[in-house]
Amino acid sequence: MKHYNTVLTIAGSDSIGGAGIQADIKTCCSLRAYAMTAITAITAQNTQGVRSYKAVGPRMLSAQLKAVCTDVRPDAVKIGMVPDADSAHIIADAIEMYHLRNIVVDPVMVATSGDALSDGSAISVMAEHVFPQSSVITPNLIEARALLGEVASDVPPDSWAVWLAEKYHCPAVLVKGGHGQADQLTDVLYCQGQEFKYSHAKIDTPNTHGTGCSLSSAIACGLANGRLLPDAVSQAIDWLQRALEQGKDYELGHGHGPLYFFNS
Repeated sequence: MKHYNTVLTIAGSDSIGGAGIQADIKTCCSLRAYAMTAITAITAQNTQGVRSYKAVGPRMLSAQLKAVCTDVRPDAVKIGMVPDADSAHIIADAIEMYHLRNIVVDPVMVATSGDALSDGSAISVMAEHVFPQSSVITPNLIEARALLGEVASDVPPDSWAVWLAEKYHCPAVLVKGGHGQADQLTDVLYCQGQEFKYSHAKIDTPNTHGTGCSLSSAIACGLANGRLLPDAVSQAIDWLQRALEQGKDYELGHGHGPLYFFNS
């Protein structure tokens, strides 16, 4: 019998379809992986911002995770929006209970628009109970600075991945450089005592909604396919660059539009 490469995405739902669960599913389809979902929250948002969100609650989140994991053990897991501490505890418990592996954590704190996607209680639980069980966490520069705290002012950004790995006992950290202002951007992966740097041109486009969600999902797809982490990251970055480049001339909404999910 043939076997699907499966990815379980644990994240919030985006009503405009450019980020969150919807972006994760589209990314998995583009990269030939079978997406399964556990929704942490429902958001009312569009390309201009997040208007409101509501957590589904620990009981419903736990039920979704049990339904999926007792039937199909995912080859990889992507974790995105975690709205509160209760949800974070449920996810941490599920990782242990179902022996989940190849876990990519996108520590989402705010949307592309700058709107908050958590009540602030989740990150400490994630840091203590989920980060150490992950395969990699993927903060952008803003999230990395927040996670490092005061240390960020004393350490150059290209060393943040190392410091985050040590501070949070993470097996690997990818600090994404997409919020940088230079013409050439660099993502830095720290993994097993080695640094890997991925440089790419900054693409001039307003269509950046869901880039972090999509990149972390693309990495999970690579891990589900059996790739080693540095190779999975490289493949995911290349895919995201194509999605940004091919989608830069499209118009959807009045704010940050989505990626072009139809490349492969």
